[in-house]
Amino acid sequence: MPNAPHAVAPSPAVLKRRPPPLNTPTDLRHDDVDVIAGALNALLADVYALYLKTKNFHWHLSGPHFRDLHTLLDEHGTELLAMTDPLAERNRMLGAGTLRSIGHIARLQRLTDNDAAYVEPHAMLAELRDDHQQLSLQLRSAHAMCSELHDIGTADLLGHWLAESEKRTWFLFEATRATPTAGSTRPVLTN
Repeated sequence: MPNAPHAVAPSPAVLKRRPPPLNTPTDLRHDDVDVIAGALNALLADVYALYLKTKNFHWHLSGPHFRDLHTLLDEHGTELLAMTDPLAERNRMLGAGTLRSIGHIARLQRLTDNDAAYVEPHAMLAELRDDHQQLSLQLRSAHAMCSELHDIGTADLLGHWLAESEKRTWFLFEATRATPTAGSTRPVLTN
């Protein structure tokens, strides 16, 4: 068996890689694209984090309402995953980079993970409800910023996803509310 060739150390040029100039045509200012790309990458990280948490709870759910909740969380996961490619591609359309790894997601995500071995079903839904409410807030903020910077294409996408996120928040809210007491006009949340 011939001797294996010795590994060659990468050159300094390879070690010091710089992003290639994209020169993607856009009428948006370069500084505005940087701000928009930062917001979209943070949103993308949050969507991936929420997708994985949703699937985690989908896989580990148990209890008397298993089938309905299992199906609901699967639908929510599918909707979240459907956001990821358009979010990343929007950044590329603007001439910016996007997420490259799980580590990149971890550095940018604002939503917290849940690695607990067991979570009560009601607590799962309440946590997802709160996360979707937080995602809605972040989508609304990014939408306002994109509108102010005249990035109508991104604002349109964000408006659509905001409506979807608000719908998921509503569904999870309804699934977590307690039955109101007689004469009560406000729903009672239980955590």
